[in-house]
Amino acid sequence: MNEQTPIKVMVVDDHPVVRNGIMNMLLIFDDMKLVGEAGSGSELLAQLPKLTPDVILMDVVMPGIDGLETTRAVLAQYPEVKIIMLTTFPNWNTVQDALESGAVGFFTKNADIDVLAEAIRGVHAGQTILAPEATAALMEAKTRFPEPGHNLSKRELEVLTLLVEGLSNREIAMQLAISPATVKHHVSACMSKLGASNRAQAAAMAVELQLIPSSLT
Repeated sequence: MNEQTPIKVMVVDDHPVVRNGIMNMLLIFDDMKLVGEAGSGSELLAQLPKLTPDVILMDVVMPGIDGLETTRAVLAQYPEVKIIMLTTFPNWNTVQDALESGAVGFFTKNADIDVLAEAIRGVHAGQTILAPEATAALMEAKTRFPEPGHNLSKRELEVLTLLVEGLSNREIAMQLAISPATVKHHVSACMSKLGASNRAQAAAMAVELQLIPSSLT
């Protein structure tokens, strides 16, 4: 990037004081150009065709179309745009929802302006950048709400692998040199730990969660 091609930035927040504060602070950076502002998701979508920003700073909570829905709508039409979500307090589900919506950055509204500027440069260069608070929220959630199957034993994973291959309980028993009753017990344990209602669902979840060797899928 050089001085002839500044990063075009747009700020979207329903609170004028917050919006203007961020915009005024970004004016000090020569490698960025403020191309517009919006107080709502619908206002942003109406302006996008003529403004074509590179990076959008988007409030998560807004009346009408919220930041998450607006992000999805923007990226459906302009997939090259990079979106950084801003919030007052990041919790794990909001951060996760933002990333699933297509945002590539997540910061609090009181983030230091130099940090925010570096984030703008980073996402414009193709990186995904999260504030330490957002990363901490995701890590806490992973600890509190681990993915299904995290507590499967080695033997249960062996049974699950053969289940994915389509073997019956009797065939699994012969393969592992254990009794069919023991296999049935392990299959039930796998289903319980995965939250699956039947063998087919357990097998499908094993593949989706990448619990088995990739060569089998």
